[in-house]
Formats: sequence, structure tokens, C-alpha cells
Amino acid sequence: MKYERDEYRAYYTDLLRELMAAPSPSGYWREVMELVKRKAEENGAAFTLTRKGCGIITVKGEKEGEALGACAHCDTLGAMVRSADADGGINFTVVGGPLLPTLDGEYCTVITGEGKKYSGTILSKSPAAHVHPDARTRERSAENMYVRLDEVVKTAEDVRALGIENGDYICFDPKTTVTESGYIKSRFLDDKASVACLLTCVHILHDKGVRPPRDLKILITMYEEVGHGAAYVPEGISAMLGVDMGCIGEDLSCTEHDVSICAKDSGGPYDYALTKRLVSLAKENGLSYAVDIYPYYGSDVEAMWRAGYDVPGALIGTGVHASHGMERTHLDGVFNTISLILLYFGV
Repeated sequence: MKYERDEYRAYYTDLLRELMAAPSPSGYWREVMELVKRKAEENGAAFTLTRKGCGIITVKGEKEGEALGACAHCDTLGAMVRSADADGGINFTVVGGPLLPTLDGEYCTVITGEGKKYSGTILSKSPAAHVHPDARTRERSAENMYVRLDEVVKTAEDVRALGIENGDYICFDPKTTVTESGYIKSRFLDDKASVACLLTCVHILHDKGVRPPRDLKILITMYEEVGHGAAYVPEGISAMLGVDMGCIGEDLSCTEHDVSICAKDSGGPYDYALTKRLVSLAKENGLSYAVDIYPYYGSDVEAMWRAGYDVPGALIGTGVHASHGMERTHLDGVFNTISLILLYFGV
């Protein structure tokens, strides 16, 4: 199926901004899944929610039989309230593995169990250059950082009076920006950029009036950053395509303009035949792609395998620079990824 990238650029970027605006650290799924559900159903797909808050999007194909699977994760890095200190600051524990030095000075939102939201700033406990002699050198770790609330709080009791309790979520401001030159800068491109790719594929199929040869079952997980996102997958799939960020850096060939095809990561090799098929599809269709090995990486496909599923799986995604920090990719990489997903779908 042929499509023009410019035809869908605005759809993708508007969708990505909406996804980024919905807070969703691992396990906090309700707001973002309402958005995913709405987008899926607007494009003629069925949506169901698993018991632990992951979404399954089903697109009907031309023939009955086993479906093709794909997955991406909507959960992001974040934090939780660990305690309130005697001066009204909030101590936190991280959710997932954010690069904490990049969070010093970033804005955040604390969400209470009642759904109230309070703005704040993540700071070092030696935040002032004119006051603290170790302001520049103090280690940026969870133990040495805190959240400064934008409320009149002078004691731990003041914090509690706002309804903030231990275990409440702290969400980081993603600061999403799309430049005229096509770069996308934001936290959490890992992996909302991929969720937006899959939803854009569903939109393209619906917009073009194209049905895939087989049913598609697209799993949007909410626990990938903590290791068990795809521990449950839909029944009756013959293969699983993981769509997650591609890595950029030393000894890697991927750039922000490519779709990355991962041959192996910390959990071992991906399915060799499926990986080689994706390489052939990319090559035959003139896509800009890279094949790489990621030594410090894990994915939902591996969570699926560890849960015992006998399903072959592969991993692709747009190249993302500075993962788990202030990330960046390019629309070139995004649409190379969308193109390879559609080829995998058989359209």
C-alpha cells in the first residue's frame, strides 16, 4: 500500500502530543488508555482492556485464522511519593530507570489518589549555588533529591492536608517539541513515539479503506519499564512485532532518521527468520534502516517469552537519541518505522 508521509505528518504529531500530555508512569493507565481507546475506535478498530490495564486493539483482516501481533508500551518513567519531610518537601522513589541528573530542575505533577494534581519541581537537596557549597557536586540520586511543591507547605502535615499520601504518582513534564526541521524532542519517546506509530498505522488503514490480509492484534502495555508489560498477550497470534525505541550511540549504526531492527539485546537474540524478513522488507522497499545489537536493553517481546508464550518475536523502532533522558528522534525515522510496520502487516 502506498501512502504519502506528508499526508499523515500532522496526524502523527498531533496524536503524539496528546499521548505525551496524558500522564502514564508504569501502572498509572486510566487516563492514557481512555485516549488510546478513543483513537482506536475512531479508526474502526475494536478495543478491549486487560485486567491490569493494558489495551488490545483489534483490526479485522480479510481472512480468518491466526492474527499478526504487534506491541508497544505506553507506560513511562516516573516516580512515587516516598515520604514528606519536616519542611514540606517530598522525598520520592523512581518508577523505572530515569537518568536522575537530567531531572534536576524539571517540572513535575503529583497526582493524589483522589485525582487532584499539584505542580512542583524536582530539585537537588543542595539546590542553591549561593547557599550550598556542594550545589554543583552533590550526587543527583533519589536520596539527594526532592519535589518542591507549588503550595504553601511548611511541614509534613501540610503536605498530608493536601491529600498527598505515600505511593502517589509523580509525573515528569515531557516538554514535547516538534521542530520545523522534523526533529521531535521530548521525554518518553520511549515508547509513546512507537504507540503513535502503531495508532497512525491503524488510522492509515482506515483512511485508505484497506483491510490487512489477516486480523491484527495490537497490544499497548503499561508495565514495560518495570519488566512485565507483555507478560500477557492476546490469544491466537502467530508472531509478535515489538515496536520500541532504537538505540543511538557508540558501536551502533542507527540514526534518528532510520528504523532500527534489533537483532539481539540483553535478553538474547530475537527470532532470526522474522528479523531477516524485516530486513528484506526494508531493503526491498527502499527504507532507511539499521540492524544493531543493544547490550543494555530489554523489551516487551522478552517479557512475553519469559511468561512462556511460544510465539516468535522481533523488535523495531525509530532511532532515539539520549534514551531515558531528554530524548530526540526525527520524522524520517518515524515514517520509516510506520512503513515497515505496514509491510509487516502485509499491506
